[in-house]
Amino acid sequence: MPASTAAITHLRLPAVVTHARANACAKALREALRLSKGGELVQVDASALQQFDSSVLAVLLDCRRRVVAMGWRFTVAHLPERLRQLAGLYGVAQLLPAA
Repeated sequence: MPASTAAITHLRLPAVVTHARANACAKALREALRLSKGGELVQVDASALQQFDSSVLAVLLDCRRRVVAMGWRFTVAHLPERLRQLAGLYGVAQLLPAA
């Protein structure tokens, strides 16, 4: 669900992002981006994220790719430590900058 301010578009990850739910989550983020009024920065809030697997990395990277293609900056807020470690293991941690 998007909530926009003048310069920041906020997106939120759901509590569960596993392989079975990754496509639906990515689609929801794409739709939220489409509906957003834009801004200089898109920030994805991962604070609700409780159950996830490596599929969440694909979801975040897809969102990042779309945001960068729009000419905006991308950050992730409240990235769980386990997900931070997983991103490091996959070599993509630098692509998911902390807010």
